[in-house]
Amino acid sequence: MKRYRVTFLAAGAGLIALFIWNLCTGTVQISAGEAFDILLHGIKDSTQGHVIWDIRLPRILAAIVLGGALAVSGFLLQTFFGNPIAGPYILGISSGAKLTVALTMIFVISRGFQVSSLLMVVSAFVGSMIAMGFVLLVSIRVRKMSLLVVCGIMIGYICSAITDFCITFAEDSNIVNLHNWALGSFSGMSWDNVAVFTVIVLAAVVFCFFLSKPIGALQLGENYARNMGVNIRLLRVLLIVLSSVLSACVTAFAGPISFVGIAVPHLVKMSSGTAKPLVLIPGCFLGGALITLFCDGIARCAFAPTEVSVSSVTALLLAPVVIIMMVRKQEGVRE
Repeated sequence: MKRYRVTFLAAGAGLIALFIWNLCTGTVQISAGEAFDILLHGIKDSTQGHVIWDIRLPRILAAIVLGGALAVSGFLLQTFFGNPIAGPYILGISSGAKLTVALTMIFVISRGFQVSSLLMVVSAFVGSMIAMGFVLLVSIRVRKMSLLVVCGIMIGYICSAITDFCITFAEDSNIVNLHNWALGSFSGMSWDNVAVFTVIVLAAVVFCFFLSKPIGALQLGENYARNMGVNIRLLRVLLIVLSSVLSACVTAFAGPISFVGIAVPHLVKMSSGTAKPLVLIPGCFLGGALITLFCDGIARCAFAPTEVSVSSVTALLLAPVVIIMMVRKQEGVRE
């Protein structure tokens, strides 16, 4: 059996185990048998049924779908820049999306209107594209990837500072929830939210599959890709748009989630033993779902009933992976 198939099977088994753990564990303890009975028979009128159907299940699905989207977004950005430390969080794309979503929610809620899921996604996409535009403008003048990453981090800090400033001085009491969202959280997910971002994310990931061959050619160099008939300019535009759509969905519904988009593609590539996009795209989605669901479970249960932000947990667990990756890359350059 090929190595990547073993990796996929192990990740699938781990995802099932985490699904059961997240479904049963929390302030209200529910046995696995009782949980499956509630799911199979559609029991919603009991306390346990309400907890599973209205609180835990939407949150679990959000962590799976949005975590996978974030990892695929990171893979696309790493392909675009040709560097494994590129990602939506590091390059400031998530912070740009966070800024526009916060401004949209403040502006709309302050006038007594409700914020629709589609409006959140559109505003997050606009913010991510604006931030990405700044990064691309900087990349014209700065060729060194390390300096480009620093510029991306600075753009992220600027966007986060403006967001925090707006949230701090917002007068409407309904905007208090923005504070928890700005830290990164899957709590409060509804089935309407799940339906919207699942359609968008799955459509974007399926589209990525159609780009597997051009992406594989680009990985071997621009000259090789051109000789294979790949339209480099169009491919790069599609990579940016798709990565922005995926990261925008995550930020719009869960806030900024750190380091998943950077670390997961690298971990999947190492564990699967291949760099083929046809393998890495589903592998990144599965790996992102697995790691994000695990981190969300820790964020929800480690200090229950107090809940920490999932972004804090992902940073704590995945930042060392990024550091090790950068050190190994530097050692490889010296050799």
